[in-house]
Amino acid sequence: MKQYETVFIATPVLSEAQMKEAVAKYVDYITSKGGEVVYEEDWGLRQLAYPIQHKTSGFYHLIEFKADPTLIASLETQYHRDERIIRFLTVALDKDAAAYAEKRRANKQAKAAAQAAEAQK
Repeated sequence: MKQYETVFIATPVLSEAQMKEAVAKYVDYITSKGGEVVYEEDWGLRQLAYPIQHKTSGFYHLIEFKADPTLIASLETQYHRDERIIRFLTVALDKDAAAYAEKRRANKQAKAAAQAAEAQK
C-alpha cells in the first residue's frame, strides 16, 4: 500500500453539517475500499486564488491515507460526481514527503499541547 494525500475544496454554500457529511463520505469510501486513513485536517473556509464556478472561497479539507493505487481512480471519479466538490488534488507521497508529513503532524500536536497547557495557567 502506498501513502497518498488528497485535498479537496467544497463549495462555500455548505453548512457545517453538510461539510462534515461530505468529509465522512470520502473517509468512509477510502476505508470501505481497503484504505487506511492516517490523518485528516480541516483547513476551514479560505479565499481561492481565482474564481472557480463563480465562487471566490471554499472549504478546504486534507485527508492523508494509505491505499492500493487502484483506489485513486475510483476516488477521483467520486469527486467528479459530487456537486459539492469544486476542486481536488491527490498526490502519492514518497518516503521523504511521508516523513515530512509525519513531522508536520507532530509539530502541530506539540503546538496544540503547548497552547492547552498555556490556557490552563
